[in-house]
Amino acid sequence: MARKSWSTTGDGDWATVLATLPLFAGVTKRDLRRIARDASFAEFAPGDTVVATGAPADSFYVILSGEARAVARPAARTLRTGDYFGEMGLLGDAKRSASIIAASELHVMRLPRKAFDAALDRHPTLARNFLVELGARVRTLEQQSARRTA
Repeated sequence: MARKSWSTTGDGDWATVLATLPLFAGVTKRDLRRIARDASFAEFAPGDTVVATGAPADSFYVILSGEARAVARPAARTLRTGDYFGEMGLLGDAKRSASIIAASELHVMRLPRKAFDAALDRHPTLARNFLVELGARVRTLEQQSARRTA
């Protein structure tokens, strides 16, 4: 996803970014452009907080370049180019469950809640992919918990 200047990106470019994510598999390029209309670019310096635990969940993020740390209990994890975050908080009126801190110069695509919710409403495939992703995360957490208690 490396690119010279993300700040001059248009809907077609954002649609291309979304098309690389398994979460958006099965959504047409035309529909991805429609979803991407509200996307924007943001950059963060190392140590900057992208989202804070307990803050209102207002956006979905895709890492375009750089690294970030998801800081939450029970453990932190590193996020890299192509990873995304923020989707969990967009379920209902949930607050952020983790802080995301830029570990290096970080460039992200930001998709506001309204655009993400509209995409879920219009695209059953996206909603299904989202459920599959959530199921995989729950299974991973259950396995980690089982290993800690064993």
